[in-house]
Amino acid sequence: MIVVTTPTGNIGRQVLANLLRDGEAVRVIVRDPSRLPGQVRDRVEVVRGSHGDADVVNEAFDGAAAVFWLVPPDPKAEDLKATYLEFTQPACDAFLRHQVQRVVGVSALGRGTAPALAGNAGLVSLSLAMDDLIAATGVSYRSLALPSFMENMLRQAAVIRGQGVFFLPLDGDRRLRACATRDIAAVASRLLSDASWSGQESVAVLGPEDLSANDMARIMSEVLDRPIRFQQLTEEEFRATLASQGQSQAMIEGMVDMMRAKNSGLDNAEPRTPESSSPTSFQRWCEEVLRPAVLG
Repeated sequence: MIVVTTPTGNIGRQVLANLLRDGEAVRVIVRDPSRLPGQVRDRVEVVRGSHGDADVVNEAFDGAAAVFWLVPPDPKAEDLKATYLEFTQPACDAFLRHQVQRVVGVSALGRGTAPALAGNAGLVSLSLAMDDLIAATGVSYRSLALPSFMENMLRQAAVIRGQGVFFLPLDGDRRLRACATRDIAAVASRLLSDASWSGQESVAVLGPEDLSANDMARIMSEVLDRPIRFQQLTEEEFRATLASQGQSQAMIEGMVDMMRAKNSGLDNAEPRTPESSSPTSFQRWCEEVLRPAVLG
């Protein structure tokens, strides 16, 4: 039995689809089962509730061989430490109580980088602390070390359509990694289905290339067949943008600290290998995902 958290989320739903395609027995934790497609709901065991709740995870992890773990984003969070670590603690206790064999968790790049970067990298630092909390249980663990997601660009689909511009608090020529969530889900589902591994390791999913925001603008212009430009936000402009979206002050500062660290090279310390270079290029992603979202 494999347990999937966030089965209606952007990554979790793809992990779930992959596992069902491969014939795995799956149990999901979900607050609102009606959000699961009917054909999916009929093929899985459902535990209703939050995976931050001790009673819920104890029910869900009973008899489970593997767990897909993802802390859901909370734009209204007032205490980020609670959002990541206190949320995860009941699951850690349940991993031990129910002798879960393997856990695959969604985390971030940054481990092993300069302390000045990784130690004050906002949401990244909390993701790495979450990894440490899970690892301390002794469970076999694969932490997915991830850069920014290509899907983040979908949040700006309307402004790309209307103004031909996108915004990030990054230097225009800073080359960074980005990966597609489909590739994250493919790695996660493969690990969840594979009973041969043990121990604790980080698994990077880097995308196939390092691109700057200016590189991305060029690719988007080609795919959308219209000029698209990048405009750098200052930190204050980025804060104002997040505030206008209703995000809490704690989340705003966590995002600002994370993007500052990325702009200083946080994500670039991870060596690129054939294994860590996931297949979906930004151009392919733009053709298959961004173009329909922008042009309808």
